[in-house]
Amino acid sequence: MAVSISTLKTRSAIFAACVLAAITFTSPAFAQRGAVCHGGMSFDQFLAGLKQQAVAAGVSSRAIAVASPGLVYDQGIVNRDRGQRVFGQPFTEFSRRMAADYRMQQGQAKIKTHAAAFARAEKEYGVPPAVIAAFWGLESDFGVQMGNLPTLRSLVSLAYGCRRSKMFENETIAALKIIDRGDLAPAEMIGSWAGELGQTQFLPTHYFNYAVDYDGDGHRNLLRSPDDVIGSTANYIANGLKWRRGEPWLQEVRVSANLPWDQADLTIQLPRAKWAQYGVTYPDGRPLPNDNMPASLLLPMGRAGPAFLAYANFAAYTEWNNSLIYSTTAGYLASRIAGAPPMHRPVAPIAQLPFNELREMQQLLTRAGFNVGKVDGIMGQQSRSAVKAMQVKYGLPADSWPTAELLVRLRGGQ
Repeated sequence: MAVSISTLKTRSAIFAACVLAAITFTSPAFAQRGAVCHGGMSFDQFLAGLKQQAVAAGVSSRAIAVASPGLVYDQGIVNRDRGQRVFGQPFTEFSRRMAADYRMQQGQAKIKTHAAAFARAEKEYGVPPAVIAAFWGLESDFGVQMGNLPTLRSLVSLAYGCRRSKMFENETIAALKIIDRGDLAPAEMIGSWAGELGQTQFLPTHYFNYAVDYDGDGHRNLLRSPDDVIGSTANYIANGLKWRRGEPWLQEVRVSANLPWDQADLTIQLPRAKWAQYGVTYPDGRPLPNDNMPASLLLPMGRAGPAFLAYANFAAYTEWNNSLIYSTTAGYLASRIAGAPPMHRPVAPIAQLPFNELREMQQLLTRAGFNVGKVDGIMGQQSRSAVKAMQVKYGLPADSWPTAELLVRLRGGQ
């Protein structure tokens, strides 16, 4: 069965949500836990202060009044925020499911169906249709899976929680601005547990700042208007994520066995001519262009797995979602919608350490003095950079892929 990103997020936290289901919604005892980062304030006191911030930010009293019934605390939302593991699968498994042929075909069909809106968006913003369609497909299966939770409840609960409080205070105020502007009524604001809205799952700040009225009805409706979705997504990618018109984003390549693996890093950019000197070719063996276009070599599963050249526009993907497995999958799906062939998959299975060992590796890397970000068993860019540094130290191929051999070395401090 097809599974959207929103559905994966929901399933990843379902255990925690079920355990506390009977006592989570508007539970004073559990809500009080959030007060630690708010000077001991109760939720009601916190909400009163948040409403004052909204007024100071220009939100009308009318908008606050109509939104107030939805501004209630739900501990279950906070539990979901603490329990995510959605991006812990191997890239080949995740991309096979999320960038499946049916999603590529649906993306191509959407481009034909809404050809005028896509052409207008590319002309105005410089974002290719395939890039927009890939995000549209991944985030909601083109509007089929947008989430089923009240947005205001999710936002204000996360604002009162202590993990990302300030961020969600701002998102709550942005949601009130969307109501005030007349784009959506509170009852229409139904989305993911994290407060994302619409067919490309915009946070309210992105919705308020980048949504455009592409169908000319006087509203910016990213839940029901495909034209608004297309134009708004292009606007966000171009102006929010700084897309570079006319440039590529991600391209599969083939690497040679003697490549200097420590150069395979998103923080390192080399001209394509240099990658060609290192033996990097197109997958069918054709040589790369002998030019100075900068690119990074991305090995999402190490030297034995798929290989890609990531160009400057790939930064838009990592900014959209900083999970490397998501951003690579999104870029790959866009390339497939644009006509690229399927990637070459490894001949033999590539071992991936289980979650508990990946988390242990992050802990050991932290003790060794590296900043790996959150110790969560998901190897993001910071963790992978630390892995590469220790591979160099131990004389292992420095391809940033966490292996059992490296874990043994870290445990022994050898």
